[in-house]
Amino acid sequence: MGTTEINAVWQYKNEEEKQIAAHIIGLEEAALEKWFKGDTSGYGQIWSKKSFTYFDAVETKRLEDFESMSDLFQRVEGKLSANSYEVRSPRVQIGVDMAVLTYQLFAKSNLLDMEYNCIEVFQKEEDGNWYAIHSTWSIIRPMDKDFSKLKDIV
Repeated sequence: MGTTEINAVWQYKNEEEKQIAAHIIGLEEAALEKWFKGDTSGYGQIWSKKSFTYFDAVETKRLEDFESMSDLFQRVEGKLSANSYEVRSPRVQIGVDMAVLTYQLFAKSNLLDMEYNCIEVFQKEEDGNWYAIHSTWSIIRPMDKDFSKLKDIV
């Protein structure tokens, strides 16, 4: 189960912004909870099918749409697990029908120890729901990581 360290310093302009931020953080946490049980469907639900791009530390180029994620989902589905993880300092910056969620993720998974800076750009779509239109997962201080222990996902 995940734990979240709330960044008490960040202030929202009003109650509506607080509610939007809590909703977006909740979407991400629900997706992470499934992810660390080997279930990719959480991100399948919150990543936009209409407009989506993705950068990841293990990919060599930007993935250009949601359909491009199917290979990653297939490689991870049922294979990744973590008994615990921590979301640190989540912050949502809100604009008109757009929001940027940033946080740090720390997890000791069965594949590797994860330490990521995460960025999810959300947009409110025509159906009134918030979806991530861009996601970036970058390793915190990659020069400090020992990748020799990395296990193949497949």
